[in-house]
Parts: sequence; C-alpha cells; structure tokens
Amino acid sequence: MRYSRAALLLLFAGAPAAAADLRLGLVGTDTSHVTAFARLLNDPSLPDHVPGARIVAAYKGGTPDNATSAKYVDQYAGELRSKWGVEIVPRIADLCGKVDGILLTSVDGRPHLEEARRIFACRKPVWIDKPLASTLEDAREIARLAKESGVKWWTSSSLRFTEMITRLKVDGITGAITWGPGPFEEHHHLDLSWYAIHPIEMLYALMGTGCVEVTRTFTADADVITGRWKDGRIGTVRAARPYGPYGAVVFRAKDALQSDPKAPVGYRDMVVEIVKFFRTGTVPVPVEESLEIFSFMDAALRSKQSGGAPQVLR
Repeated sequence: MRYSRAALLLLFAGAPAAAADLRLGLVGTDTSHVTAFARLLNDPSLPDHVPGARIVAAYKGGTPDNATSAKYVDQYAGELRSKWGVEIVPRIADLCGKVDGILLTSVDGRPHLEEARRIFACRKPVWIDKPLASTLEDAREIARLAKESGVKWWTSSSLRFTEMITRLKVDGITGAITWGPGPFEEHHHLDLSWYAIHPIEMLYALMGTGCVEVTRTFTADADVITGRWKDGRIGTVRAARPYGPYGAVVFRAKDALQSDPKAPVGYRDMVVEIVKFFRTGTVPVPVEESLEIFSFMDAALRSKQSGGAPQVLR
C-alpha cells in the first residue's frame, strides 16, 4: 500500500518522539567504574549497550593518599576524554548546567560528604558509588543534606542487581549466607566499607532491613560477620582476603538455594537501574536500607574491637 506525503505526515504526527538521551556527569575519575559505565552508555553499537543516557562531563577529583586513586585518576580521565568524548571540568559546580544527573564515583569514601554537599547544590538527582562514606556519621549526614536539599539519591553495589542475587530473591527466606572479597584500605574507618560492602549488600538484598545485633569473628585472612534480625532470622557474610569469589545461599523452611558460581557479575544490570532512576525519579534501594548497612558495618567494627562480642546497631 502506498501513502501520499500528506498521509504519512498525519500517520506519524501522533507517534511519540524518541526520548533524547539524558546527560550525565561524573564526580571522581579514579575508579574503573567510570570507563565501564562510559562504555555501556556512550557506545550504541555494542550488544550490551544501555540506552537512554550518556556521560558528557566529569570532574576528576582524586585522593592523593589513597594508592588506587593516585594511580588511576589521570589515566581514567584521559580515557574518558579521548575515547568517549567526555568533557573534563575543573569544578563540581561546572557540571550543574551541563548535565541532567550526577554520578558520584570517587573511589575513596572519605571525600564523599564534601563532594555530595557541592553536588546537592546543583539540585540534580544523584547516584553514589560504593562506599557511600567511610563512617556511619558521614553516611547519615549525606542523607540529611540530601533531604534538606530536596535531592533524590541512592547508592548501591553492582552485586545487588546481578543474576547471582536476583534469582535467589524468593519468598519465605529464613536466613542467608553471602561471601566475597574483603580487602581493607587503611584510611576507611569502617574497614568493611572499602570492599566487603559487596557481600554485605548482597545479604541485605536477600534479607531486607531489620538487623538488630552483629557479631564479628576476625582473622588476618577472613571475617565472618553474623547479623541477628528482629524477627529471629540470621544472616551471615564471609569476607576473604585478599580476594575471593562471590556467592550466596538462602534458606527456607524446607530447602536451600545456592547461587550459580558461573553467574556474571558485571555492571550492566546496575547501570540499567541508574538510567531508570534518572528517567523516572524512582529510587530502587531505599535510603533507610543503605543507612542500615552502614549501621551493620559500624556494629561489626565495634564487635571486632571488643574481641568478637555482639554489638547492637545504633
């Protein structure tokens, strides 16, 4: 069937136009996450491309006394600029007029509070990479400032959204065990926040909130952190050093389910959630849950310092 030009114009007049890509900015170029995110967002020719947003600008940041940050901040900034066409700006404030949303990606949690303070001044939605902060007090202050500013935000480990965990989110979970790497970074007061945050996030993705007490057994090679939930359930995290595989088991009244050790643990599923958040304003991980995770790690640190005595969340 042939249509006249006038008929074609009428036919498509009511069709919704394709939504323009959101413009995203980065604060912190000292983690491999930024180049991984740019690859997923900025190259539509890739089979695993995540549509709907592009990274267009970045502030380098950097923490000189953090070995990871010092090593990579300039390297990844250069790759963002040369390979992905990202503009590098000299101040966080310079991002405000260039972007629709901001990703706080500094690898070190210590500067996150001050960086978040400046980001919230932009009044743009924010996703904050792990670790949210290096102390429970800083995490709570970030939440307070965001509420005061009226800015929507969330934080998460990518492991929460992987097939390894999503397939275990079933009804009737009576307890869970998760495991993963747990190396430390000397400047983070909450020692588990640097890397063991991943298996801890996995545990909370499965168990939800409601932990009231934590006990930690510590050795040079591993930690075992056990939480008691207010409804009587028990959740445990094993963090291995220097590194180790990820995995999980959930228990139900009549059976147990284990994650697939070959399940992929990439960033794509989380980036999909990040783009959805910037487009809809819907937060996939409640702020209250993220703050309880920090209370969990705070109690675990106090348990370690007391020789393994149980500690109530505060």
